[in-house]
Amino acid sequence: MFTDQVEIYVRSGKGGDGMVHFRREKFVPRGGPDGGDGGKGGDVIFEVRGTLNTLASFRPKQKFKAEDGARGGPSQMTGRNGKDLVIPVPPGTVIYDADTGELIGDLTEEGQRLVVCKGGRGGRGNQHFATSRNQAPRTAEKGEPFEEKRLRLELKLIADIGLIGVPNAGKSTLLSVLTNAKPKIAPYPFTTLEPNLGVAEIDVNTTVVLADIPGLIEGASHGAGLGHDFLRHVQRTRVLIHLLDGLSEDPLADYSQINTELALFDPNLAKKPQVVALNKIDQPEVQAKLPDLQKQFKKKKVEFMTISALARTNTRDLLLKAYQVLQNTPPPEAVEMPMPVYKPKEDPRAFEIVREGENEWRITGIAIERAAKMTYWEHDGSVRRFQKVLETLGIKDALRKAGVQDGDTVFIDEFELEWQE
Repeated sequence: MFTDQVEIYVRSGKGGDGMVHFRREKFVPRGGPDGGDGGKGGDVIFEVRGTLNTLASFRPKQKFKAEDGARGGPSQMTGRNGKDLVIPVPPGTVIYDADTGELIGDLTEEGQRLVVCKGGRGGRGNQHFATSRNQAPRTAEKGEPFEEKRLRLELKLIADIGLIGVPNAGKSTLLSVLTNAKPKIAPYPFTTLEPNLGVAEIDVNTTVVLADIPGLIEGASHGAGLGHDFLRHVQRTRVLIHLLDGLSEDPLADYSQINTELALFDPNLAKKPQVVALNKIDQPEVQAKLPDLQKQFKKKKVEFMTISALARTNTRDLLLKAYQVLQNTPPPEAVEMPMPVYKPKEDPRAFEIVREGENEWRITGIAIERAAKMTYWEHDGSVRRFQKVLETLGIKDALRKAGVQDGDTVFIDEFELEWQE
């Protein structure tokens, strides 16, 4: 089953905890602090793999977690860094934040990488907190917390030439004739339920990628039929082969309808160069009405070729003409969608104090919540260091001004503290 849109959860690795340890060795009295640092947590990275053309690998698994950093050891031994988690995706994958809708990245080129969640840094061991006045510190840091996100991945297939048209126009047959692709073919509408890719050979050294887009009907841009799900794949193509069904009651109306749906979905699609071809010319009925069709299209100033995908009539000429148009078409821009709006990052030192009850307060803020998670609450030295952080950020003075009293409860993230002057 073709999958071109998924939602997943990703989480980077937590930093390893720093260690509180003192050197203990025979004949070495007062060895001093030698607690090692924790290792860095692994990053979550998306990488483009050219061998992939679908997001189907995300169907059985939607949660991805990088490895945590290892804890620091004695003798100043640093913990092992967590392994980065590299998630392969096909070219044309667009990544959004599922909660905010913000565009995070557009991955189009082989080998391109994007870090979406950075691993937490390792906590420092007590060796870093020794001073001339405190030569035996019982102070260390826990590892920095992980980052987590819910992401929406959308795939827009990257092809040089796209085949568009109404259902049963013969696009899949044409793709099978021009390439080695083997799409499902049958004489009823909507045989193609998913886009198909194929590689066509122009000469010994030149190939082009063709995409067969499922048939479009009236209202496709608003979700009717199969078009709404797959119109996004047309956005990546540079040239379109517009295939007309010669046995249709009104091929000109079909032509106008398809172009209308393209323009309604994305105005830029209507500007893409098209090579128009009337299919099934081997049928007597089509040959009989060909002169009339030529007059109708001439009034619209539209030229079209005549082919028979089934009989392989003029199919090679159609491919060469589309390739010629492709050669004269400017290469696509690096990003084919509006760039994300980058907002100034919130000051990590900023905080907010909210009174939740008569004797309860909650403090929120990036720096203070991170400091709380990185504190060893079981070590007095680490607690004293956290109190200095409160003072440095101005939280102590702000709480006093807000009216905090002895014995009041102060919440910082999941931690519950008691205020004492």
